[in-house]
Amino acid sequence: MHLCFFFIDFMDNLIIKDLGLISYADAYQIQTEIFTGLLEQKSENKKTQGTILFCEHPHVYTIGKSGERENLLISQDELQKLNAEFFSVDRGGDITYHGPGQMVVYPLIDLDNYKMGVKDYIYFLEYLIIDLLKEYGINSKISTGNIGVWLDVGKPSERKICSIGVKVSKKITMHGIALNVNTDLSYFNYINPCGFTEKGVSSLKNELSEEIDFEEIKNITKNILVRGLQNI
Repeated sequence: MHLCFFFIDFMDNLIIKDLGLISYADAYQIQTEIFTGLLEQKSENKKTQGTILFCEHPHVYTIGKSGERENLLISQDELQKLNAEFFSVDRGGDITYHGPGQMVVYPLIDLDNYKMGVKDYIYFLEYLIIDLLKEYGINSKISTGNIGVWLDVGKPSERKICSIGVKVSKKITMHGIALNVNTDLSYFNYINPCGFTEKGVSSLKNELSEEIDFEEIKNITKNILVRGLQNI
């Protein structure tokens, strides 16, 4: 596993790490260890220090606890042919795809440190991505009733560019954001993304017709995220 650090202790109560390309199972284990530690600290009335994990995953489909298994449109044999894995996970939302070229961000933070409720936190993540996409000249919005970040909202061409799914326990967060940057969108053909059958998906590469500098977009995201948390 490749592990590198953007920085440590950028804020008094926040660490940010870049895990690079890492299997979903390994990243989930790291998340779980941090999540459990934060819950223990909070139960003992200790100060909690949040962690933000950046990573990419090899091809994998994940489905949330309220998802429908039928939204995976292929068999186990076909999954193996695609060199893809499948996991049922403890986040909200339905099925989604993770793969190389997609920027995944897992914030493990104590919402009480930022005086946020769960709904406020979801909005915070959505507007984080909306602000990020503005840096690339892409206009995106929230779609009423549909968590995530969308393009051409309300039009027949409405399509999703960023999925968001979280778990929150005692105000401690887990899971997070999956933004399609240079993602191979063909892998979405094998699912009903987030349970939708009539809405498409997109990526920055698809919208801008060029490969995006992945390190650059991670650093821009980091800066917007930290600035946003500081300003709450």
